[in-house]
Amino acid sequence: MKHFTLYLPLFFLVISCYEVKNEEQKNLEETYEWEELIDKDLTQWDNYLSYQHQPGYDGSVPLDENGEEIAPIGLNNSDYTVFSTVKEGEETIIKNTGEYYGCLITKKEYKNYHFQLKYKWGDKKWAYRKDLLKDSGILYHSVGPMAVEYWRSWMLSQEFQIMEGHTGDFWSQANSAIDIRAYKPESVLDPLAHESQEYLPIGMGSPYNNYCLRSGNYEKPHDEWNTLELICYEGKSLHIVNGEVVMILKDSRYIDENGKEVPLIQGKIQLQSEAAEVFFKDIKIRQIDSLTQQQKALF
Repeated sequence: MKHFTLYLPLFFLVISCYEVKNEEQKNLEETYEWEELIDKDLTQWDNYLSYQHQPGYDGSVPLDENGEEIAPIGLNNSDYTVFSTVKEGEETIIKNTGEYYGCLITKKEYKNYHFQLKYKWGDKKWAYRKDLLKDSGILYHSVGPMAVEYWRSWMLSQEFQIMEGHTGDFWSQANSAIDIRAYKPESVLDPLAHESQEYLPIGMGSPYNNYCLRSGNYEKPHDEWNTLELICYEGKSLHIVNGEVVMILKDSRYIDENGKEVPLIQGKIQLQSEAAEVFFKDIKIRQIDSLTQQQKALF
């Protein structure tokens, strides 16, 4: 009985601290107001289309039958409807046919935010990806001109991959770079994200190249909606797939023309069209002024 009496105040102190932390977390989350990013006419987005890349593409400008360079389709070309909206009940859904490489691009830039969307795959694949996995992605901290990377379709950015079996992977686009908690690659293997590991530099100039695998596959079956969350705060980011943190990233940056590292902590958001049909809904964003205690602990 003495021992019980001794530990009782400590027990209530622990419970009290837990409740305070939960209340702080609740208040923090309630402070942020979601901004919806979908409407019928996609008024909060621009779009850019480049080419319908073919098998054998090598990164060079596509040529016509006379050997002349083909111009990209370009920005907001109304002759093409790769991106459109459909209604299902009360929901507005973006249909991305994937027929041409390109993207939707937010008209606004964002810094320090929680971004969320839901996606599911359609049935169609085009040209280059006919025999490959379905592919798309969220490109964040997007800055500068369009079409500066290998596929001549997207802005300098960091990529949260959306791909069959690989959702949550990271790619650097153009000359971006970032550090990721990951296992070092060995032989032909790629770096693999994991919260137990130290940070590896990934991107331009890195000995580990510009790609990292997510820590695990938490995707739902083909015909079900997946929820993706992207947390970005002061150069740190988290890739979250259906509630599971699959990658921890920090020190977002790019390498300028003089080889200098420049922080990359804000920009537009691009949603890729990449030769596969995909649907998006419930796209929303909210500003944050801090990471939660649980999120901070991951770094």
